[in-house]
Amino acid sequence: MIVDALRVFVTVAEQNNFSRAGELLNLSQPAVSLQIRNLENEFNAKLMHRSPKHVVLTDAGEILYRQAKQILSLYEQGKQNIHLLNQKVTGSIQIGASFTIGEYILPRLLADFANQFPEVEMSLTIANTEEIALALKANKLDLGLVEGEVSHNGIQITTYMKDEMLLITSRNHPLCVKKTVKPDMLHDYTWVLREHGSGTRSYSDNFIQTNSLRIKQSYVFTSSQGVKEAVSAGLGISILSRWIVRKELEAGEITAIPLSPKLTERDFWIIQNKDFSSSMAINMFIQKLLERTPLYST
Repeated sequence: MIVDALRVFVTVAEQNNFSRAGELLNLSQPAVSLQIRNLENEFNAKLMHRSPKHVVLTDAGEILYRQAKQILSLYEQGKQNIHLLNQKVTGSIQIGASFTIGEYILPRLLADFANQFPEVEMSLTIANTEEIALALKANKLDLGLVEGEVSHNGIQITTYMKDEMLLITSRNHPLCVKKTVKPDMLHDYTWVLREHGSGTRSYSDNFIQTNSLRIKQSYVFTSSQGVKEAVSAGLGISILSRWIVRKELEAGEITAIPLSPKLTERDFWIIQNKDFSSSMAINMFIQKLLERTPLYST
């Protein structure tokens, strides 16, 4: 079936490797190679330059890759519409999420969605906002859920909820004794920050730059969990989403500083490629996402 061959071709192109593609598709490497040779015979054109370490698409391969993605998407959409006649939603969804969303918001939503639509296969990639946007552009994801601004051409952006940001410290930090803290009182403190490319880091940098704050020292962590633990241990102050720290706030392990004025809310975004033909499974997932996370949820 030509759809199977196209699916193999797309997987090899995205993985840049025959063996990894075979593992994902549960096919042997010879079976993968045979599908690619059949396609090359079908189109009478070389589609890939092969080497032991990687695969590079030819010009013909680049054309077929773009068209194959559209064909596979339309095929999945048609299959979903037919299955709807029997009230079934099937298929697969490849989701990318930035850390706050992927670690603190999505798990319960994915569990509920899986219970309602058990025939839908889902995979979740968690990375920072920039990495998710790049993976989406490379057609490795069906949709992304991110907390940072995305400015890539060809990406459709939709706001789906607001997020409350908090200035946090350890329980014994000098700022904890103050009833109100203004931004100009935050000079010469040590900060604990996320890495560049993170939506949380972009928000923190903007706050620091807008208020022209002098920083005594800064430490960078590549996860929000690391930031939380460092702040709790007294390493410095930080800005994180309430989603991330709500359990620690309730347990008294960290403190939210009463900043005046309060930090502005930030947007959470759904991002998709503009030319992507969405399947019924993806549409149902987005619908459930919007139902579970109203725009101004905090």
